[in-house]
Amino acid sequence: MYAIVKTGGKQYRVQEGQNLLIERLPVPDGESVSLIPLLYVNGDQVVDGEDLSKVQVAATVVGHERGPKLRIVKFKPKRGYKRRNGHRQELTRIEINNIKLAGATSSTKAKAAAEATEDGA
Repeated sequence: MYAIVKTGGKQYRVQEGQNLLIERLPVPDGESVSLIPLLYVNGDQVVDGEDLSKVQVAATVVGHERGPKLRIVKFKPKRGYKRRNGHRQELTRIEINNIKLAGATSSTKAKAAAEATEDGA
């Protein structure tokens, strides 16, 4: 089971339990955030279009980070023109808690746990 979500002008393929670096979110550490789904796939079941209002993707903010330093150099030969600049992107690390479709079970992990307890009992 996975979903395609949109955040920060980019699209990501996410699964439950996955850690992800995305554009900075204005949310403090430990807070929960809901992501906008574009597609939901669970085996043969594919949900998109207007049915996406039933899909919920919940994540928790693990922390805020900064990306690697990028060096930008501008140079024009024979003119004495040199410029150097740098950039570090502000990022947020999130962990996907659950992906669920309204009216369906919450996850395949929950199904596996339920089957394991039934087998053990």
